[in-house]
Amino acid sequence: MKKEELVSIVIPVYNSEKFIKETIQTVENQTYQNWELLLVNDCSTDSSENIIKKYETEDKRIRLINLEKNSGAAIARNKGIDEAKGKYIAFLDADDLWKKEKLEKQVNFMEENDYAFTFTGYEFADENGIGNGKVVCVPEKIDYKGALKNTTISTCAVMLNAEKLGKDLIKMPNIRRGQDTATWWKILKSGVQAYGLNEKLFLYRRTKQTLSSNKLQALKRTWNLYRNVENLSILESFYYFNCYVVNAIKRRI
Repeated sequence: MKKEELVSIVIPVYNSEKFIKETIQTVENQTYQNWELLLVNDCSTDSSENIIKKYETEDKRIRLINLEKNSGAAIARNKGIDEAKGKYIAFLDADDLWKKEKLEKQVNFMEENDYAFTFTGYEFADENGIGNGKVVCVPEKIDYKGALKNTTISTCAVMLNAEKLGKDLIKMPNIRRGQDTATWWKILKSGVQAYGLNEKLFLYRRTKQTLSSNKLQALKRTWNLYRNVENLSILESFYYFNCYVVNAIKRRI
């Protein structure tokens, strides 16, 4: 019988009491069961920590990690990456939901093709976690320049082979917004390609509190990444920014 590789799932948590139970359950309900769940509490002031502790006592695969000071999603995810023991690392946000076959299908996709970086399609959902029919299809593969034009790689869709890539390459830059996109660009810039599994395997819950739900903020964030993280020229930034806007609109219609 083929060995099931360990998948380390990293979730940054900050005042997520409203959704964290459902998100943890979406991991526990996976058809692929060889996982560890690292929930990194970024100094939540609500009941998130107590909720996670309850699950931690009931399931030895679940682990709560507390940060000493509020540091943002990048530092929280990097702490999870440091602590991860799995061959594969996957990311999930505290308010999003995976389909039950997500891990199984993605691990098989990576194992069968020897891929280091994969991502899946997804469906937008309302605050109650109910899909609204808007499905994001993903390309067969994407390289660095393609990813600059199209930010279709969603954090909760990503799975990385930590053995192939190394944790240093996977770690996220310490910026408050867009650290995930900047990380995918960093990996792709190294010459790795990302491969798309074009199935809707998670629900992207959009709430009033979701950082990316503010369209103006999203535009500013992406422009900042082009100019201050990738250090692209004004002309290059305008070119990729225009491509990004067109593709972002396509994903939402």
